Amino acid sequence: MITKRIIPCLDVKNGRVVKGVNFEGLVDVSSPTGLAEYYSENGADELVFYDITASFEGRELFTDILTKVARRIFIPLTVGGGINTVADFDRVLKCGADKVSVNSGAIKNPELIKEAAQKYGNQCVVLSTDVKRVGSEFRVFAKGGREDTGMEAIGWIKKCVELGAGEVVVNSIDTDGVKKGFDIEMLKAVTAAVNVPVIASGGAGSTADFINLFREIPDIDAGLAASVFHFGEIKIPDLKAELAKNNITVRL
Repeated sequence: MITKRIIPCLDVKNGRVVKGVNFEGLVDVSSPTGLAEYYSENGADELVFYDITASFEGRELFTDILTKVARRIFIPLTVGGGINTVADFDRVLKCGADKVSVNSGAIKNPELIKEAAQKYGNQCVVLSTDVKRVGSEFRVFAKGGREDTGMEAIGWIKKCVELGAGEVVVNSIDTDGVKKGFDIEMLKAVTAAVNVPVIASGGAGSTADFINLFREIPDIDAGLAASVFHFGEIKIPDLKAELAKNNITVRL
């Protein structure tokens, strides 16, 4: 069985890590460099860094903070926010990122995925998609969950994988920050549709939620969370120990 990854997410705004509920009501959490270093030393398999207002504000990602984070950690780092061109991929990778996450930039120009994959390899290109139920449909949202694109999510994700995305992060807006479990229905639909690693994001509130995720969807590759890790509600070494007890393969 494939080793399951546990991934903390740093949502960064104005140089600070923040967290909200359903993408709203953001509160200050910590310094990104200090928090990143803590996770690197305490069992995280990877780290995701999102500059969450870069696309909405129409600016480039905070490369100064990113460079400091990359220098202080020893685990793979995925970075997103304001990625609109291949030049943005280049800039972020030169700051120390291992993978680059694209969301709104791909919605504006899907060919960006193909161009970046051809230049840097599929494994470097991560599609991050913010998904919310609208009626009976899973819908793609842009600009940090602020804007309904009108696109059906499963078809969009399949298209992006065909263009070259080597990994998919599925952010459920419906469950984000609610701490009542991952969006199993949505995640099952995504994992059934693509043959690349899928990372579940949004809804983790307890160790049991991670156990349920990996049991319900054996093909899911990783669980990503923010507030439960940031506020010490779940400690990653303890989480991994419980996962291992439940016969879920993790790196201890």
